[in-house]
Amino acid sequence: MRQRGKLNIPSNFILIALSILCIVLLFVNYSTGFTGGPLRSVANYLFIPMQRGLDYVGSRISITNADAKTREELLSENEQLRSENEQLRTQLTNTQLQQAQLDDLLELYEVSATYSEYPTTGAHVIAKGTSNWYDTFTIDKGTSDGIKVNMNVIASGGLVGIVTEAGENFAIVRALIDDSNSISAMVVETGDNCIVSGNLEMMTESNMVEFSGLEDPDDEVKSGYAVVTSNISSNYVPGLLIGYVEGLTGDKNDLTKSGSITPIVDFKHLNTVLVITQLKETGE
Repeated sequence: MRQRGKLNIPSNFILIALSILCIVLLFVNYSTGFTGGPLRSVANYLFIPMQRGLDYVGSRISITNADAKTREELLSENEQLRSENEQLRTQLTNTQLQQAQLDDLLELYEVSATYSEYPTTGAHVIAKGTSNWYDTFTIDKGTSDGIKVNMNVIASGGLVGIVTEAGENFAIVRALIDDSNSISAMVVETGDNCIVSGNLEMMTESNMVEFSGLEDPDDEVKSGYAVVTSNISSNYVPGLLIGYVEGLTGDKNDLTKSGSITPIVDFKHLNTVLVITQLKETGE
């Protein structure tokens, strides 16, 4: 039920009326030059809070616009930094690859200089067998590059293995650590001959291959002595370093010794090799 005796004036009208009153008071204040008194007090009482409110709203709008601009600038800068970071990462990767390739080339150069009496050609390893070791692998040079079966392969200062198959643009290499390999070798310090045999199981357990048939009646061969391919080998050119004697044991016949050799080549990380483009002369 509607109450009598009360006026229901909409709030919008009150706000409009107060705004008009403030404007009138300001006009009167500035027109008459009053600087004090009740009129000045009323004007201050009504206008200053409103002015502060308007100033606050204006400043918030300004800050909000500035924040929006700052966010856009930050997003743009972040995207630019991300792009630059990606470019730097790519450049670093390329530099590391180039450095690795340079290191490989320098290593091959040193190997080539060590065996300068033999003609060589460099090749990249492009595939390997199923073993964790590079006991058999494929290189990117073939018959079109002069590669032939039984050519010796070297890297890291010594013997890697021998070419067993050659296609037009590829060749397959069997490493000396492969179980099927048997190489006539010689101990450099004493000139004693032995047979070096591949042994993947032994390589996995101790990173070594085995030798046998060493004739050492005076017990001259010691651990650390160098073992190289010998002159009597049918397929390997002489003087290629295989590795170093690690240990010796006497055979049951009391005439020969067997033992282990640590290969000079890292057969888990082969990237580039040198192929000796000269076959062993057999005299046949």
